This record gives sequence, structure tokens and C-alpha cells, in this order.
Amino acid sequence: MMLSMLRLWRLWRIARTDLSLLWFALRRPNRPLWLLPAVVLLGLYALEPANFAIPVLGVVDDVILLPLALHILVRCLPAEIRHGFSRRV
Repeated sequence: MMLSMLRLWRLWRIARTDLSLLWFALRRPNRPLWLLPAVVLLGLYALEPANFAIPVLGVVDDVILLPLALHILVRCLPAEIRHGFSRRV
């Protein structure tokens, strides 16, 4: 049980960094055109009604799938934006 909690904590620490990077990328003038629609879709996915209708599935969704989708989205960002963020931090 403790090992799984540690893994979840690491996953959310990565997600926090990914959110910061995503915010940084959204404010760049050279951001990819697909970024804003992808962020909107990810936000809508986070607020989907199934989270409220089926609470257990909603928790699994929010704790595991949402951070993974966020990390995949960040990995698709151009290298220049990711390197600009790492130099800033």
C-alpha cells in the first residue's frame, strides 16, 4: 500500500511540473497551433460528467489517466519550448 502511494505521489509531482511547463508554453508566441485546442480538450476531459456519475471511475481517471495524458501532451511540445522552460527554472 505504501509503495503505491509513493508512486502516486511521484506521478503528481511530475504532473505539477508538467502543468508549469504547459502554462509556460501557452504564453510563448512560438507555441504550436495544436496546443490551445489540446489544452481545452484536456480540461474538458478533466471535468467530464462521468466523474460525478461514477465516483470510483472518476477517481481512477483523475489520479492516473489525467496526469499521464498531461505528460504525453507536454512530451509532444517542441524541444525549444521545453529547453526554454528548463533554463528558466
